[in-house]
Amino acid sequence: MERLQKILARAGLASRREAERWIAEGRVTVNGAIVRLGSQADAAHDCIKVDGKRIKLPTSPRYFAFHKPPGIVSTLN
Repeated sequence: MERLQKILARAGLASRREAERWIAEGRVTVNGAIVRLGSQADAAHDCIKVDGKRIKLPTSPRYFAFHKPPGIVSTLN
């Protein structure tokens, strides 16, 4: 279980403070019920919607390792 504002921020929809405003305005529902500030949800199992649209959480991060031979310099400039 995780606080709703944190889930919304992790989804990239808003900051935690902005998500708190959305919850207070009644724009956020969990499993069809309007939630109050301080509510918690399980993002993997609950249906979380903002303004009637279901949120999508990003997948786990992917890491890549590259081989750079000795003596090779790589920069952005």
